[in-house]
Amino acid sequence: MENKKVVNIYAEICREGVLLPEYAHAFDAGMDICAACDIDIFPGETKLIPTGLKFAIPEGYEIQIRPRSGISLNTPLRLPNAPGTIDAGYRDEICVIMSNTSPVQDSEKSVLLPLCSKGNIPGPYHISRGDRIAQMVLAEVPKTSFTLCESISEIGNNRGGGFGSSGIK
Repeated sequence: MENKKVVNIYAEICREGVLLPEYAHAFDAGMDICAACDIDIFPGETKLIPTGLKFAIPEGYEIQIRPRSGISLNTPLRLPNAPGTIDAGYRDEICVIMSNTSPVQDSEKSVLLPLCSKGNIPGPYHISRGDRIAQMVLAEVPKTSFTLCESISEIGNNRGGGFGSSGIK
């Protein structure tokens, strides 16, 4: 089975040495995107990491920026607004917002840990140019409209509850 729908996105490389994202495997949903420069992120810091890419996304679509599972598992680095949305009308450089959730007292450690670290070690991290920092997924975005009514209780089914109402087992 092959996904035959292909949506063309115009891309501009705005920093030297940056490559276009590509799918690693035939059935991948996301493409890895890389850091376009070296950046250090100390405990408690949040930084924008440039990718060196600009896109003209077709109307009716968005690009979602999502975490890479290995980074989330093995480091205290997080994408705080995941998934981030890049709207069709945005034409500036794509940057990834990344936070180091290590306790601030760990900022005194002088050794910068590489992004490929294992064990979720707290401390400052060094992201090198070319490191795969996030993944991007193209998603179709339908438009919606609202119909004002007196009460929604008679429309559809109310499953009842939320915020943990179904329990954990």
